[in-house]
Amino acid sequence: MRVEPLKIEGALLLQPKTYGDDRGFFLEMWNRKTFARIGLDVDFVQDNHSRSEKYVLRGMHYQVNGKAQGKLVWVSSGAVFDTVVDLREGSPTFGKWDGRLLTGVCHERLWAPPGCAHGFLVVSDHADFHYKCTDYYSPKDERVLRWNDPETGIHWPIPIGLNPQLAPRDANGPGFSECEKYAAASDLGCGFPARKGSI
Repeated sequence: MRVEPLKIEGALLLQPKTYGDDRGFFLEMWNRKTFARIGLDVDFVQDNHSRSEKYVLRGMHYQVNGKAQGKLVWVSSGAVFDTVVDLREGSPTFGKWDGRLLTGVCHERLWAPPGCAHGFLVVSDHADFHYKCTDYYSPKDERVLRWNDPETGIHWPIPIGLNPQLAPRDANGPGFSECEKYAAASDLGCGFPARKGSI
């Protein structure tokens, strides 16, 4: 597996080995030993699958109160622009963002470590998006960072004049200065305590 560190501390772009011929292809979706060798010795407890149409934007989501999720994400059909924002106050990349194109053709995976907000924009006609999570979804602990907050400054590949399709909570989330953040980043394998608006 090819491993490329992203600009966010602990975040990775992964390219698994794919074996193909005129019949199709084969690849390993998940192998604990393989991932442990690259430093991702984590326990996944929940798998999710979403399907979305072009220019649907989901994010930027994260969980607090000890429920921070690490996410291994990929696309099985279509293409998305996937993004991560570092909300860990102790991290050298605190407040930074990075994004990558993930496609069902190239089979890239992106690891978003606990303590980061995560989101994606569909750039194909539709996309099937999958993510393995290190903690269970907890509605009462879920938070949203506003997708177009100028302080974060994510460069979404959206045509000028076009508004993405958003859930109301995503459209109205707080900006970076007001959102809850994580007070420590000493352990990427677990959640961190959160503080509100603590820059």
